[in-house]
Amino acid sequence: MSKQSEKPFSAGAVLKVLHRKGLISTEQADYIMKNKDAVRAQMEKARMDQYRSSGKIRIETAITIIDIMISLAIKKYPDSKELLSEEEIYHTLSEGWGYPYKKIDPLSLDFHVVTTTIPRSFAMKHLMLPVDLKDRCLTVATSNPFNTEALDDIARASQMKIETVVSAKSEILKLIDEFFGFKRSILKAEDQFSSPSVDLGNLEQLVRLKAVDELPSDDQHIVNAVNHLFNYAFDQRASDIHIEPKREKSVIRMRIDGILHKIYDLPKKVHNAIVSRIKAMSRLDMAEKRRPQDGRIKTDRAGVEVDIRVSTIPVVFGEKVVMRLLDPDILFKDLNHLGFSSPDLERFRRIIQKPHGIILVCGPTGSGKSTTLYSSLRELATPDINITTVEDPIEMIYEGFNQIAVQPSIDITFSSILRNILRQDPDIIMIGEMRDIETARNAVQAALTGHLVLSTLHTNDSVSSIIRLLDLGIPPFLIQSSLIGIASQRLVRKICTHCSETFEMDTTTLKEFGIDTGKKEMVTLAKGRGCMKCRGTGFFGRIAVFEVLPYTEALKGLTTSETDIEALKRQAEKEGLISLRENAVLKMMKGETTYQEVLRVTWDNQNDI
Repeated sequence: MSKQSEKPFSAGAVLKVLHRKGLISTEQADYIMKNKDAVRAQMEKARMDQYRSSGKIRIETAITIIDIMISLAIKKYPDSKELLSEEEIYHTLSEGWGYPYKKIDPLSLDFHVVTTTIPRSFAMKHLMLPVDLKDRCLTVATSNPFNTEALDDIARASQMKIETVVSAKSEILKLIDEFFGFKRSILKAEDQFSSPSVDLGNLEQLVRLKAVDELPSDDQHIVNAVNHLFNYAFDQRASDIHIEPKREKSVIRMRIDGILHKIYDLPKKVHNAIVSRIKAMSRLDMAEKRRPQDGRIKTDRAGVEVDIRVSTIPVVFGEKVVMRLLDPDILFKDLNHLGFSSPDLERFRRIIQKPHGIILVCGPTGSGKSTTLYSSLRELATPDINITTVEDPIEMIYEGFNQIAVQPSIDITFSSILRNILRQDPDIIMIGEMRDIETARNAVQAALTGHLVLSTLHTNDSVSSIIRLLDLGIPPFLIQSSLIGIASQRLVRKICTHCSETFEMDTTTLKEFGIDTGKKEMVTLAKGRGCMKCRGTGFFGRIAVFEVLPYTEALKGLTTSETDIEALKRQAEKEGLISLRENAVLKMMKGETTYQEVLRVTWDNQNDI
């Protein structure tokens, strides 16, 4: 068997399978065979040049015919303008070879199974990665399922049955680097603790039995571990990284498309060192462990600057760190691409073009309010406009705005700084959050003196914001003379376009859930089947749903010290308000999201309990 193990993976055999499956033409196969030796020589020379320049020794894998095809930039057959991807090639080969193909989801991997079943050197040499373990059956992903000798070695060493799946070579290499690299950094860092210690960060502990120096934050192993975390988060499109101390360990979770996923369990010994490294990067006080702190890190990702907002807070078992990854491509978008329906986009643009007044953007934390504010300000920003923002903290630094960070320790608060801003000759003022009466009063004053003021409120919908202003203590006549419009929003997950499929659903069932489609009998909806691109979730990315309420004369007339919220809602609906749920239903009917997402992020007071 071993003598024939290379034959199915030879250049001729691989090209025959791809040709038989219709992925390449006869001419393309001949072209690849004719040029493969020259391309291989070029690739090997490039490797040697890289070694000489870097001086680093690394286990390198053999150059395969598939690597050569990727280098030659072969186009899809017959007429596609797209290039053949490595993933498509391996997927097609796996079918021809009779093996299942697996797009590896890093979030589903067990860190312990991946890194303890086989050594890194063996994994790299044979391009094999353990990806699952169930009932003494180990699933191994490989780009060459015919390397039976290596698979037999794994079976003997692990004393388990081996199930083989095919995955792309670059994917396996990347995961070997990520998982084993992170493990090596953590283990070497942990080894530097030569004696047991009692964790002072754990509030359950009363006495430190023996003093042990903490691992320094500039230790290379900790630096590497934190770098691995950041790279992993970027690759997985994470918006937040949570580092949470527990009694016996430290847990790392990441929020992807609004949902938290557990990533790693770390030894508790290295938790403080990782926190110290992050504090050093974000210029926080490393000695202060009792008070919450906020900072930021600016880093580079594929040539684009990315800001990372850092927050630390003491919890029962130590310091918890949450890092929010702020991608400028997400925070600054064209208003057309935020998710507004056509009528709402027209209403919103009319509101933000007003010369003065207050505009509120409402929704809970993490609903995309900052993106809407930044995108609106960037649309308004011109050389003849002075835009000043007051933020806590500054989400993203942008040269077109004059941005001020709230610093309560030196009396720079939302309310106090507003008085100074008015002497800075602003045209447009953005206040991060209208959270107290003094801030609200100063915002109203700024609007009444000819400035356009944008701010946020934490309310459930647009109409509730009027009640919230009254609750803050703003007199009705000041609301009537300053408020010009409100936008409320939520984020729904988008159905993955690569695996979207339609199905029929009875409108009666939807009505029982509180979703009125305005149609009778059956409607056609969409859902994600789950594929390689979306990691089997059926969702890829998020989009906002909005509720835009211009503050009209009729609504002003209903705003009194004893305002009836139901009367405001009836009037808003009479004037054409499209609610959050109605806009979410429109996206559902267009096949952009699911009815489950509509129910998750919106509600109807009449139907929901």
